[in-house]
Amino acid sequence: MTLDVASAAQVEAAIRAAEARAGRPSGVVRLLAVSKTRAAAEVASLRAAGIEDFGENYLQEALPKIRELAGQGITWHFIGAIQSNKTRDIARHFHWVHTVDRARVADRLNAAAHRTLDVCLQVNVDAEPQKAGVAPEETGELLARVKELDNLRPRGLMAIPKEGDGEATRESFRRLRRLFDDLAPIAGTSWDTLSMGMSGDFEVAVAEGSTLVRIGTALFGPRPPRTDR
Repeated sequence: MTLDVASAAQVEAAIRAAEARAGRPSGVVRLLAVSKTRAAAEVASLRAAGIEDFGENYLQEALPKIRELAGQGITWHFIGAIQSNKTRDIARHFHWVHTVDRARVADRLNAAAHRTLDVCLQVNVDAEPQKAGVAPEETGELLARVKELDNLRPRGLMAIPKEGDGEATRESFRRLRRLFDDLAPIAGTSWDTLSMGMSGDFEVAVAEGSTLVRIGTALFGPRPPRTDR
């Protein structure tokens, strides 16, 4: 199923329906509204509709929105590629970072954070050379490094699977879930998040264990062109 443009309530209902079909308890999957390229007023509208979690890919675009919407109870997630020179502002303005994929980035986020920062490790689950992410076989080493850092709290894994047919996507999600389970004994009690699934594949992701789906176009409509980063 691919979600067309829908209200927040319709998207939430679709996620709950996917949970039920997968035999999972209602409410175990969180909705992360991907608000890149969207105006602060659009974010505020969805916040008023009950959505609390918003994901941004581009730091310079996100910062004005974060400042304008301060005090509205929004949890901000950074879900874009991380440049080392932007770790300071990411650590200080976001609550979650989903794209930690190397020790240098983890170290810099930790040094800049003034409070506990929830992080997911981004895994290149299909070994695609054009994509960011730690290799599956190296994820345990990166997790061990993150656990040594006082200001980072490892929450789980994130991946963007290879585009393809449903079964290929499903197998990618299964591999990420197996890796998540394999790392759980060393990860600690905060290890609870599988950030996987978007508008076109969220049902498969929910069936394979996702706890957080990243939905953008289905909530906001077609994305306008960006003019800056």
